Amino acid sequence: MKTLALRCSALVLALAAVGVAHAGKDDMDIARLNSSLDQLASDPALGSYAQAEQARARDAINQLAQARSRDRAHALYLAERRVDLARATAQLQDAQLKINQLDREHDQILLDGSRREADQARRELDRQRSQYQMAQEEAARQQAEGAEATAQAQAEAVQAKKLAAAQAKVANAAKKQADLAAQAARAMRSQMQGDSSSSDDSSAKKDQGK
Repeated sequence: MKTLALRCSALVLALAAVGVAHAGKDDMDIARLNSSLDQLASDPALGSYAQAEQARARDAINQLAQARSRDRAHALYLAERRVDLARATAQLQDAQLKINQLDREHDQILLDGSRREADQARRELDRQRSQYQMAQEEAARQQAEGAEATAQAQAEAVQAKKLAAAQAKVANAAKKQADLAAQAARAMRSQMQGDSSSSDDSSAKKDQGK
């Protein structure tokens, strides 16, 4: 009895340790995403950009913190994509501002008549435009991934609902078959008992006749 109690205690402690470890991992993911978002918000160059995307990322992290265990993987994926999208959008807006500044500088250089400086500014402008295009493509890709993940989760939920309905139909059919089998067995048992009683009556009459 004492050994059983010790084993039960050990099992309870092990389960508690697993729960603590899982909760600890959840806390680490949330802390990591909050830290990344806080770094973006406090960045002197990028923090003032992509305010809407930063707010959505913060909401996604809050939803992750409240997500049930079965929904956590999807919530974590969406939160990570939201944080990445907020940073990419901030970089995109910053690049656009620099391009505008370079455009103005380029115009001024042309007015000053400095061909060499104008060529250098054009090269820098091309580089910044290339960075802007890359940032724009990355933001679009991350938005598409987020939409695809949402659609996939919805499709999986519909499939699970259909599977549950099919399983319920199978269970009902099995129950009906079991009921019919039980009724048939009872009817057969009653018939056999009736035949046995008739046979006993006939034997008794024969004995009386003798």
